Amino acid sequence: MNAVKSVKSVDDLVKAGLAAPADRAALDEIAARYAIALTPAITRLIDRANPDDPIARQFVPDAAELTVAPEERADPIGDHAHSPVEGIVHRYPDRVLLKAVHVCPVYCRFCFRREMVGPQGLGTLDATAMEAAFDYIRNHQEIWEVILTGGDPLVLSPRRLHEIMEALGKIAHVKIVRFHTRVPVVDPEKIDAGLMSALKASGKTVYIALHANHPRELTAEARAACARLVDAGIAMVSQSVLLKGVNDDPDVLAELMKAFVETRVKPYYLHHPDLAPGTGHFRLPIEEGQRIVAALRGRISGLCQPTYILDIPGGHGKAVVSGSTVRTTGDGCYSVSDYRGGEHSYPPAE
Repeated sequence: MNAVKSVKSVDDLVKAGLAAPADRAALDEIAARYAIALTPAITRLIDRANPDDPIARQFVPDAAELTVAPEERADPIGDHAHSPVEGIVHRYPDRVLLKAVHVCPVYCRFCFRREMVGPQGLGTLDATAMEAAFDYIRNHQEIWEVILTGGDPLVLSPRRLHEIMEALGKIAHVKIVRFHTRVPVVDPEKIDAGLMSALKASGKTVYIALHANHPRELTAEARAACARLVDAGIAMVSQSVLLKGVNDDPDVLAELMKAFVETRVKPYYLHHPDLAPGTGHFRLPIEEGQRIVAALRGRISGLCQPTYILDIPGGHGKAVVSGSTVRTTGDGCYSVSDYRGGEHSYPPAE
């Protein structure tokens, strides 16, 4: 296992014992369309004795990816509709996405940008495109936050990250810079002094949104990487996706959220899976998601509660889809449900 440096092909999957030779035809077809990559940290984490291992389910290709439903789309959350220049997505007034790179250290099988990322994807912004993206940010005073995503921005070298932060540091109206990443979990050794130094810029508050979906991903090494970031003054929040066969259980989800808080990562968003091609085997009904999230109330601290959201297909933004706990009744009062499902009356305002 320690000899496995990385997994980036069907051959690598078979050699690592993560796929059977009999499955090659389907896997080759998947690999021709979507990128494959697992880091050593993730490969070591997979339980080969468990055919339903939740870590393997996230990263090892499955023949189910060849089934594409009619409602699925290449750009499920409408990035392209809100991209005024290459690398920028400006969906909300006060913030933009800056997609500087379109490669990742690992490729999630449920990725909503799976048509755009990977070696065959949109690539890394060249110097001209990057400068055009910075010009866009400079020219829009309403932009308060820049969110680096992609692709995983922390695959960039410290030198490239420093250049990005240096440019953003000179834009006075940008106050917040956020990085969306899996690196502290999937390649924790990369979180070193050079990288952390590169993430800082004068006058900017830096956040890292860490993507993890199962409590086993928060290994001792991953927690130590997060500790290095937090101790360096970088705030951390979490992002997870509610995935069938991975974390669609209140106990598993509660353990994950508590693990985040123990690691000084504030639970932030729990995403309903997007309508990306070939990902239907990960999606569960919204009503089931609401039931699972409602079961967290009263079970874990308020510090641990994520916001359950859906990205509305077509680029219309996020909607909170947590089940309502308060509803009006015919007499002008309210009915409030507790975490056990009990109903209680609450009076109207005078």
